[in-house]
Amino acid sequence: MKTKKIVLLVALLISTLLGYGQNLPSLLTEKNINSTFSILAYDENAKEWGIAVVTDNIYVGNSTIYIQPELGAFSVIAETEPRYAIEGFEKLKEGKSIEHAIIEVRDNDNQANYRQISGIDGEGNVFAFTGKSLKYWNGKASEILGENYVVMGNQLADEVLSEMSKSFESSEGTLAERLLKSLVAGQNAGGQISGKQSAAVVVKGANNEWYNQIDLRVDNSKNPIEELQTLMNYHYGRIRLNQALYAHREGNSQRAKQKLIEAESMLEGWTGMYSRIARANIAMGNEDVAVERIKKGLTENPNWSVNIPAFYCLRENTAMKSIIRPDSFDIKDWESALGMLSNLGRELEVIELAQGLIDKNIESSYLNFLLGRSYFYEKNQDKAMEHLEKALKMDDENIEAQNLIDKIKTK
Repeated sequence: MKTKKIVLLVALLISTLLGYGQNLPSLLTEKNINSTFSILAYDENAKEWGIAVVTDNIYVGNSTIYIQPELGAFSVIAETEPRYAIEGFEKLKEGKSIEHAIIEVRDNDNQANYRQISGIDGEGNVFAFTGKSLKYWNGKASEILGENYVVMGNQLADEVLSEMSKSFESSEGTLAERLLKSLVAGQNAGGQISGKQSAAVVVKGANNEWYNQIDLRVDNSKNPIEELQTLMNYHYGRIRLNQALYAHREGNSQRAKQKLIEAESMLEGWTGMYSRIARANIAMGNEDVAVERIKKGLTENPNWSVNIPAFYCLRENTAMKSIIRPDSFDIKDWESALGMLSNLGRELEVIELAQGLIDKNIESSYLNFLLGRSYFYEKNQDKAMEHLEKALKMDDENIEAQNLIDKIKTK
């Protein structure tokens, strides 16, 4: 009878644990263990180190990713312990190998059997280990070491790590793009048997400026990998858009059009970028495409209407006549209209419009600055100085006007 009661209690405990949707070791040991898989890699050509990771817990990028460009990187999953990275970097600075840096920390960690750690040094040498207790969890727990990369994970479908490895070795693109492709391959192979909730990709380079570093995180979502892909598209889409505008300014119309097509696709859904996309299309003679992008912005976000005055230049377009209402413009709206014309290189139109506004007693310090700048671009220095000085008289803190005056005087 006593034996039956024990069996019933154990069965009840197990059913309760499964009802909570957590793994048995986590609850029995009161540890914050979650199923996770990651890839850590080094791009020797770009001199970049990166990590991509996904888990069934929130904000995975907060505690699993550690990168110091030129020194190395550590991915710390399962039962997370930042000490492997903190002390590991110090040991790398002392000249120890990545293997010794990790093992020395592991030897002083009485909970190492619950960890998964991968590391890479400044030259791409890799090492990783999977704690022995992880084999008792549901699913597969292991790692694969390749040339300049490591994939590892726990509670996984059988082919996850091998598919991640194949994807990384065969894919093209930037390090960040290849890391994300590897995550997608792992997910397509079955991913974590308990599901997914957050994901992150971080890439840092020895020669990268801050705006070229990648730190993309989806902290809580039913589709974190898909949302991470969207964020990466936005990152590279903005770069494509800048490349399109630069190519147009340099007279390379073919490259400009191609980069703009790529940018439009990658930036879909980022309404904050629609005004720049519309501007690029206007510059390249695609007025109807610009109009459609403006309408799309208004549909997706009613507050996008704040951008409408900037597109005063489209006022004669049939589709825009009911949208652009110059008779309701205030001074800020006119400044936006003038600014867009100047961005498009239409300085003579800026001069004509601004002079007409001043004749109607509609002006401001910034309007006079814009007018003065257009005269400057048109090489009329006297008129430029006249309006720049007027701008400063109206607002002695107009730094834009002051800087351009200084530039004219030093010529």
